[in-house]
Amino acid sequence: MKEILQKLQKFELRIRKVIDTQMQGDFHSVFKGTGLEFDEVRAYQYGDDVRTIDWNVSAKGHGTFVKTYKEEKEQSVFLILDVSGSQNIGPEKQQKINIGKEICGILALTAARQTASIGLICVSDQREKFVRPGKGIEHAYSLIKTLFELKPASTRTNLASGIKTALSVIKRRSMILLISDFIDRNYEKEVTMLARKHDLIVVQLMDQKEQNFPKLGIIPLRDAESGQVSWVNTSSEAFREKYLHDLTRNRENLQLLCRRHKADYLAIDTSADYVLQLVNLFKIRKKTRKSA
Repeated sequence: MKEILQKLQKFELRIRKVIDTQMQGDFHSVFKGTGLEFDEVRAYQYGDDVRTIDWNVSAKGHGTFVKTYKEEKEQSVFLILDVSGSQNIGPEKQQKINIGKEICGILALTAARQTASIGLICVSDQREKFVRPGKGIEHAYSLIKTLFELKPASTRTNLASGIKTALSVIKRRSMILLISDFIDRNYEKEVTMLARKHDLIVVQLMDQKEQNFPKLGIIPLRDAESGQVSWVNTSSEAFREKYLHDLTRNRENLQLLCRRHKADYLAIDTSADYVLQLVNLFKIRKKTRKSA
């Protein structure tokens, strides 16, 4: 555990240095609140947006009143991590699940140092772990320890079910980081609901072996989730074309879904330096805020 924390702290320091160097210090925290929360009501003034009128208060007959809002200063952050069997693909210590956990750890430490409240939900085809939001470095360390000690009860994936669980427990508008390889189906409706209610960032984990499937002839392939084994001709052009088509279509559909609902999308290649890829996340957040 000590080794893991030292590694995450080292990565976090790299991210902060890159941000300071490339952005010349002009950086607003990625965990800063992006929405507005109700402050008070006041008397209507000429030029006020009529959409802000509080009709319930105005109906009492003491004049017309409008709602005023203030920027959210305290941001709640939730990490939703897919821990299903398909995440166990990749070289030892560089599997998608390992990278996903490390990303969660880095973000937890970063959020703690920016006084953000951070929670964790791990999902497969069921809720595997729920860590209530908390602040401070001790909470971040506890979250990381819980995450790396987790042994999922199920290997199967059901992102739709996992997202529904998140929607049921996250009541206040929050920043959500949904981390998965998205090797699943029929989760679009739930991702849409998540994006409409919260500030959503989608992080898709990808392994090079999945994208460049080697020609190995006829071999047995074991489904990491169901455990079923099937014999497949990996050298067949028909197999390779369908496999690549399905993989590409999955990624393109996810990107389109994110654009449609104004959710940020980041692809993480587990074989590359994901720290630099994470910096792209911060850049996206900065650009979004400047154009807002």
